[in-house]
Amino acid sequence: MKLKVRVVHYRCQGRDCWYADIDDADDRQPDDPYWYADGCRTQAEAITAACAQLAALDQAIAAGTLPRRISEIPARGGTAAA
Repeated sequence: MKLKVRVVHYRCQGRDCWYADIDDADDRQPDDPYWYADGCRTQAEAITAACAQLAALDQAIAAGTLPRRISEIPARGGTAAA
């Protein structure tokens, strides 16, 4: 399974914010990732969160558990997780 991290800069209530998500490298539509973090204060924070989640996904996949997309996970508040 090939995964990719996408990090995006945007303005949120007059301040800089960063968004990160993890998706299938072959998925051209970024509308349903495996994981995301929204409202990060810095690019480094977004990248650090994504790297930590990639490590967790790697361990889960090695143990035989495939990641689920956000739409497949029961709704929870805050940052999504696999």
